[in-house]
Amino acid sequence: MSERVTIDIWSDVMCPWCLVGWGQLSRALETLEGEIDAEIRWLPFELNPDMPEEGEERTAHIARKYGRTMEQSHDVQGHMRAMAEEAGVSLDYSGGETPEPAAMMWNTFLAHKLLGWALATAGTEAQTRLKLALFAAHFHHRRKIGEAEVLLDIAAEEGFDRAEAAAALADEQLGQMIRMEERHAFDLNITGVPAMVVDGKFQIPGAQGAETYETELRRVVAKRAS
Repeated sequence: MSERVTIDIWSDVMCPWCLVGWGQLSRALETLEGEIDAEIRWLPFELNPDMPEEGEERTAHIARKYGRTMEQSHDVQGHMRAMAEEAGVSLDYSGGETPEPAAMMWNTFLAHKLLGWALATAGTEAQTRLKLALFAAHFHHRRKIGEAEVLLDIAAEEGFDRAEAAAALADEQLGQMIRMEERHAFDLNITGVPAMVVDGKFQIPGAQGAETYETELRRVVAKRAS
């Protein structure tokens, strides 16, 4: 009989390492099938909470934020793509539009509100489905996921009620809840993402390899029995 664990993943839709971490975690859970079963919840972390509405081009953003040259910024993105391929996911554009649209960084607060609403109203599996759709919208299709109407389009495409999703984006109380969850991340000393907290106690920081996730999840289960 498999052991049940909860995994809270603090992440941002803009974060390539969060998608890499998800790919590696998914591989680990496939290996652990029949041994460990995970309930996954996505929690909010904004990498760029002050990002303006018009967004910022990704290469320029990396160069500015981390003090790199544009060439170094391109190199960083190349490394990320290689790590994504190793994890069984992709960061590459696949929208088919010519010329390829600019890769942008957006403000993600509304996306986090949408994900919080999805979790509260539809459960963990539906929230994960929406999270992956937002990853795809950002990395693969270059959609403007800082815009409410684009988020509502994505929600509707994933089977959510558009009017209810729109009400969620306008809900001030939901916004306050998202801010509280963001503050809770800092209370847990989470300063970068992805950060996974297993059973509310055991933190696995950063995008790890599948073997590391397997080891850590087995360790959590073993500690329960001791």
